[in-house]
Amino acid sequence: MLKTMLRTSSAMIGGVVLALSPFTVRAQTDGAAASSYPAKSVRLVVGFTPGSATDVTARIFAQKYSEAWGVTVVVDNVPGIGGAVGVSRVAKSPPDGYTLMFSGNGALTILPTLQSKPLYDVVRDLVPISMVLAMPSILAVNNEVPVKTMQELVAYAKVPSRKLSYASPGAGTPQHIAGELLKGLAGIDIAHIPYKGAVFTDVIGGRVTMTIQNTGSILPVVRDGRLRGLAVTSLKRSPNVPDLPTIAESGYPGFEAVSWFALLAPTGTPAAIRNKVHQESMKIIANSEMRGRFAQMGLDIDGKGSDEVVTIIRQDIDKWAKVIKDAGITMSE
Repeated sequence: MLKTMLRTSSAMIGGVVLALSPFTVRAQTDGAAASSYPAKSVRLVVGFTPGSATDVTARIFAQKYSEAWGVTVVVDNVPGIGGAVGVSRVAKSPPDGYTLMFSGNGALTILPTLQSKPLYDVVRDLVPISMVLAMPSILAVNNEVPVKTMQELVAYAKVPSRKLSYASPGAGTPQHIAGELLKGLAGIDIAHIPYKGAVFTDVIGGRVTMTIQNTGSILPVVRDGRLRGLAVTSLKRSPNVPDLPTIAESGYPGFEAVSWFALLAPTGTPAAIRNKVHQESMKIIANSEMRGRFAQMGLDIDGKGSDEVVTIIRQDIDKWAKVIKDAGITMSE
């Protein structure tokens, strides 16, 4: 009887060990991969041309990764369709940690809704590593417009005889979608004027009433008085422009429309490798010299991890899909 019980117990324990062994092997494999990672150069894909805000920011991280890891981290510019081509390239890459994505939120949470046949499924094809930086936009008006607050602007825009317009960096950009969100919440009609290049000349000259632009590009123009800043699009005031109120505190609670930058990898990339990249990213944004450098660029420090970014991506996709549908925005706009 005792021998039978012992044989049964041994068989049960053996079965448990066999059942757990794939997970054990996988954990050991992932751990080994992380300990030796990176053993060769890493490619950091950016979906925009050299010199763009995303590219400049990515190169800062690439340089710091190279210094920390002792291997070359190359920024690979793959522009096209507002960053979508680059994201698609990474989504189809081997999940070994040697192809990573540095992307703004437009290509991840806005473009897929605008495309009739999306090139990728963000949630299915990619896994976030870190959200490292965020950049609010500033809503600024021409100095001849007789308003100094958001409340005054909305009242001014509601006069039927006035035909107002706002400039953005282009159709489908976070700034364009922010403008449409504001129009819907405030019940105002302001014509959208998309630009591919600098817009400040036309706004300063009065050919366009106002603009919504990311802080990094518009802050110098606001600070020197060529345009009048009214509010920022972040939920909380930006430490880089603390004197400007948010649109949320100006009568539209919950309003938030910021550009953020995140690191992602192809789905299936070992968690241990992703954690190693995340930890190094956190060291970079915690460095006082780097924080000062980012502040000069109008960037706010973030630092969210993978799970939080997944939640934000899902929420933003739903949020912007509704704005896009309600405003009737299309890729051809």
